[in-house]
Amino acid sequence: MPSTDHRRAWPEDLSSYCFEVPFNQDSILFEKARGIRLTDTAGRSYIDSLSGVFVTCFGYSCEPVLDAVTQQLRTLPFNPPLHGTNRAALALTDALARLAPEGLNTVKLVNGGSEAVEAAMRLARYTQRQLGRSGRYKILSYYHGYHGATFGSLSLTGRPDVTRFGPGLPGAVHVWSPDMFAAVHQVEAEESGRLAAEAIERTLLAEGPDSVAALVVEPVIHLRGMAIAPDGYLARLREICDRHDVLLVFDEIVTGFGRTGRPFAAQTLGAIPDLMCVGKGISAGYAPLAAVLFNDTVAGILSDGPGPSSFAPSHTYAANPLAAAAGLAAVTHYTEGGFPAGNVALARSFNDGLTQAIADRGDVRGIGLLYGAKLRPLPDDPDASAGAAVASACQERGLILRGQDDWITLAPAFTTTAAETEEICGKLTDALDKVYGGRV
Repeated sequence: MPSTDHRRAWPEDLSSYCFEVPFNQDSILFEKARGIRLTDTAGRSYIDSLSGVFVTCFGYSCEPVLDAVTQQLRTLPFNPPLHGTNRAALALTDALARLAPEGLNTVKLVNGGSEAVEAAMRLARYTQRQLGRSGRYKILSYYHGYHGATFGSLSLTGRPDVTRFGPGLPGAVHVWSPDMFAAVHQVEAEESGRLAAEAIERTLLAEGPDSVAALVVEPVIHLRGMAIAPDGYLARLREICDRHDVLLVFDEIVTGFGRTGRPFAAQTLGAIPDLMCVGKGISAGYAPLAAVLFNDTVAGILSDGPGPSSFAPSHTYAANPLAAAAGLAAVTHYTEGGFPAGNVALARSFNDGLTQAIADRGDVRGIGLLYGAKLRPLPDDPDASAGAAVASACQERGLILRGQDDWITLAPAFTTTAAETEEICGKLTDALDKVYGGRV
């Protein structure tokens, strides 16, 4: 079993580096990767059951993407963005429009999920203004969702921990998701969806429909332990938004590119938004990349007539040829590499193994190759930290997943083998046995 003491693998002085998360004895200095395994500077190996963070859907050694990026790097690594674009970006936007739900025909490329959400917020407000609804600036989103790390996207993230940055963006209004109603009122999923949709419409009416530009939702809420939208719920939101001239935005940064069984959760769950934010798996982790897709109504606001639309201000590296080449190769690999069909069998096997590992220590939530488990509380644990304890025990055993509060999440790469699935579930079982003291 790997030791949790990684200090001997780190340089002595780390004072110049600002970490993404607080540095502690479990922090890893990664050295290399192959397949779905990572190796640190001390030579320890880890099997990645989270696809990095829902990103490396083909693992860490996908030759088609590596080849495309290498060729692009040697040909055109960058182009002046104020003066033109590149072939890879044009081809990628066409591929994304063909893969997307019907009606989302226009694509704006950006660098990451936070930028995609920011762009969608600006597009929603601008569209409403150009349609003669200048008073519509408010944007509704979930409590305890997550939409990114920039100021606007954090404002939509209705969590207490983001208030340390001070007041958020004016007009951000939060609503409760269906899983809250299910937990508090002890109702079935479909009823929780009905109650949540009704509460959202009541909030919209209380705020004044003439002040609301958009509703932004995650079809599957990662930071609530993969809370999956109940059947019919997103369709209800579509009806509510249409009734009140509010734009519906799906944050599919986690759920896109085959994670839910179809290319996007909008297709899996049966509702089409006006705008859709995508990222993470879009480049399979080989370059920073994300996008906003939107319908003809929004696109028409950005164009003087037939032909391409334009939307600024933008970013220096948006539609960068290297990132676009990675994205085009990844999207092509997904559509032509047999993954839509292959993922069905992998999802079935992984779900069976995960359910057996969790057993009576929690409830498994799964859709496609996205998994969460709401864990049973630990004795004498007022902070509800079972998720972090299980994640730490997994890391000790060379398994990477995410755990926080009372949940864990997993998102295996599409290339995960049957043997690797068994190994992941075995390590998770051992970790759960340690945290819970064996099965009860």
